[in-house]
Amino acid sequence: MTQTRLKIGISTCPNDTFAFHALIAGVISDPQLELDFELLDVEELNRGLAAGRFDVAKGSFHAGMHLSRELLVLPVGAALGFGVGPVVLCRQGAPKGPAARVLCPGQWTTASLLWQLFHTAEEGVIEQRPFHEILPALKREEADLGVCIHEARFTYQEHGLDLIEDLGNTWEQETDSPLPLGGLFARRSLPEELTRRVSALISESLAWAHANPELALESMRAHAQEFDDEVLMHHVELYVNEHTSALGEVGARALGMLHKRASAAGLLETNTAPLMILDA
Repeated sequence: MTQTRLKIGISTCPNDTFAFHALIAGVISDPQLELDFELLDVEELNRGLAAGRFDVAKGSFHAGMHLSRELLVLPVGAALGFGVGPVVLCRQGAPKGPAARVLCPGQWTTASLLWQLFHTAEEGVIEQRPFHEILPALKREEADLGVCIHEARFTYQEHGLDLIEDLGNTWEQETDSPLPLGGLFARRSLPEELTRRVSALISESLAWAHANPELALESMRAHAQEFDDEVLMHHVELYVNEHTSALGEVGARALGMLHKRASAAGLLETNTAPLMILDA
């Protein structure tokens, strides 16, 4: 039987390794598909999507909006909800104002977009760093503020850092909408039947992980920046929710709101098409 080989990119964060563990470990498979996985930092995934490196990949919805003519959003695998936003942290006594150095986890991350939506140049100079380098940089006093994602939400106090703002809360208060952080994207050039087959396979893997969370920890531990099982499962409880199983109408409205706010702020190119969800 001839197999179709697909290049799949996912992030190293626990919500992705949880959802994809059964596929990575070969517990679930499709005889017609050969899935070639690559696990990367979210900004590396964003750049890979822009370069056409993946057939299906996780990416930031900020990046996806810029690539909306090339990509389709899968209904499964998204990080979207209330209380899931990036947090702005600072080292104690850090200066504020135009001269403040603000670390963001990548130009095309939704975290970086949120900082730009709610803050001005008068509140700091943006520098980009891989997400796992931001907490250590703040501790070493190499920067003043950091827009932090993933496990940092749960561990920043252990590093002696202070919470300045929860950007997710700011988004929710401003929009009355859940925050769409990232999702799974498929290239529009893929045959529709193939895209649907991959989407169904990912849904099956996610359901398996919900039924076997202790086994999914194997992949989560292997790639996370934080190795405490309790923190890893807390991450999954927060970021893997009903919207991860199916974006649905709530997800479509949230993506529409993100597009509207980014366009109004001049952070998207003119006439950028809204993101489309498979079956939405």
